[in-house]
Amino acid sequence: MQDTLETQATLVEKEVIPTLHFKHVAKHNYSKELHEKLKEATTLGNLHHGKCAIIFEDEGGLKRVETTVWATGAKYICLKGGIWLPISCIHEVRFL
Repeated sequence: MQDTLETQATLVEKEVIPTLHFKHVAKHNYSKELHEKLKEATTLGNLHHGKCAIIFEDEGGLKRVETTVWATGAKYICLKGGIWLPISCIHEVRFL
């Protein structure tokens, strides 16, 4: 299923994320596994400037962004460049 998500997801630049709409997207469970991956992605981003692929969903469907995670909060993550993405819309995090 995870490979299916990646092949169905449209690759977008992180700068496009603020223009996307998340209002009517079904909220996904913030699982412990996702929480751990986001924490690891934040550490990787801050210490090593390492990138990850984040598969998420907006009103237009599945999207994928490859970027650095700078911070993980309770409801949002902060990507490189100060771009915020709601955690409730994230399906998967993969390390590149």
